[in-house]
Amino acid sequence: MASVAQIRSRYRNRKNNGSPELVQAAVGPRHRTLEEQLASLKRQNDDLNRAMYDAAQVQRRHCGPRHLRAGSYEFASEIFPVHYLSGDFVTVMEVEGDLVFAIGDIAGKGLMAGMWFTHVVGMIRRQISLVGDPAVALSAVDRDLQLAGLELPLTTLFLARLNLENGQLTYCNAGHPPALLIRENEEVQELSAGGPVLGAISTISFVNGTAVLLPGDTLLAYSDGIIECRNESGIEFGTSSLIKGTRALSGLNPRVVLFSVLAAVENFAGKQHREDDIALVALHRFSTCRID
Repeated sequence: MASVAQIRSRYRNRKNNGSPELVQAAVGPRHRTLEEQLASLKRQNDDLNRAMYDAAQVQRRHCGPRHLRAGSYEFASEIFPVHYLSGDFVTVMEVEGDLVFAIGDIAGKGLMAGMWFTHVVGMIRRQISLVGDPAVALSAVDRDLQLAGLELPLTTLFLARLNLENGQLTYCNAGHPPALLIRENEEVQELSAGGPVLGAISTISFVNGTAVLLPGDTLLAYSDGIIECRNESGIEFGTSSLIKGTRALSGLNPRVVLFSVLAAVENFAGKQHREDDIALVALHRFSTCRID
């Protein structure tokens, strides 16, 4: 009768002397299958990233030019999505010799909000081209959104029309954070007249607000991703910080204003990752027509 030691010895020898060919035959096909599946997933992921990148470029083209000059005015805008696609948007166009621009925020972010981006921007551009009046245009957009019968996300919007001859600004604010009109003497006026968030209340009316952009004045419009940005302590950047910061930027080139605001927000956030899309518009009126 074999001893326990002999049995253990035989088991170890049998285990150690297992055929490598048999092991490879058993494991090899499964390993190759896993490698093929991983390679396929990587290709799909790469294709998805390319498609999202292409969609983001289409979004940006729908926003219009990042920078333009018209007489003594200079305009700059940018969107900064958390992911590829943005729920925040900007659009700028010319209507009967006036400069028309809008900045808005579609509730949510990423793919879901991005899918509505083109639809909403298209509605705004179409209506303001047809009627010319910001409040009338937003009333029409709001009506069309509610009649669509779809579960559309709520949208905030600041829509403005600027007379390039006299600086008269006619605007309508649909539940959006008030744009800031920063005077040359650093006084700040909040532009909040308008109405509620688009798609929220049926049979609502919108009204226009007016202001005059004087030489040396700057208009800054922004989405709530700016003022609601939090730092590592959970504190929001806030409107007061934005106003304080923009006063120091009075009279500067709009592109400098735009990226200075963004830098201030990023510095405030520190290591805290941004959680919301950001859109910014800066418009400045110089004392004379710029040709450089």
